[in-house]
Amino acid sequence: MRLAKGLRPMGIVLGFDVYGTLIDTAGVTAALRPLAGEHAAAFAQLWREKQLEYSFRRALMRKYVDFSVCIAQAFEYAARVHNLDIGEPERARMLALYRTLPAFPDVASGLDALAALPLRRLAFSNGRRDDVEALLLQAGIRDRFEGVVSLLDIRTFKPDPAAYAHFRETAGGGEAWLVSSNPFDVIGALAAGMKAAWVKRSPAAVFDPWDVEPTAIVSSIAGLAALFQTANS
Repeated sequence: MRLAKGLRPMGIVLGFDVYGTLIDTAGVTAALRPLAGEHAAAFAQLWREKQLEYSFRRALMRKYVDFSVCIAQAFEYAARVHNLDIGEPERARMLALYRTLPAFPDVASGLDALAALPLRRLAFSNGRRDDVEALLLQAGIRDRFEGVVSLLDIRTFKPDPAAYAHFRETAGGGEAWLVSSNPFDVIGALAAGMKAAWVKRSPAAVFDPWDVEPTAIVSSIAGLAALFQTANS
């Protein structure tokens, strides 16, 4: 699948990871408090960590399911770890939150600053296209992107090299950059021949010591815009 309509196969194309980079997955914490109490933040963190672990394992085993299944199974795991018996109505409500998570506060203004530069912008996600479209739309940032590249199309997950090859093929050319808060994603993109900006949202965040360095490190999407503004000045 190519996003051929209206796309120019030239210049720099930025592929934005969605969950954890544009969208704050910790946004489920408040909704979890009635169920998990003081453990809500730990539940939310474990839920997110297990989603990624399950996607890694499924990609390696070639046992693909769409990412919404990984989200649901990770939720069940976190509930069992915290000894919570969650009924189906509450479970469905919690899973639906992953279509209504908030964007990080800097994202909209940072994307607006990038829109003033000669850069193409695509959302690039493990998630199903309809889930990602709904998520970006409700967060008020869908119009900042030319399109959504979903790995459902090739039935794999990051950091499979095929994921980044699919992004480049879909984008149709240009200098491809990944923008991600996830070190594993940045390393995967670099290994596949892309450039990559690590969004280091917390000073305490640690990059994997793999003798690999991001092409750029920024603390926010606004910082990314400043980086490219400097490069284009």
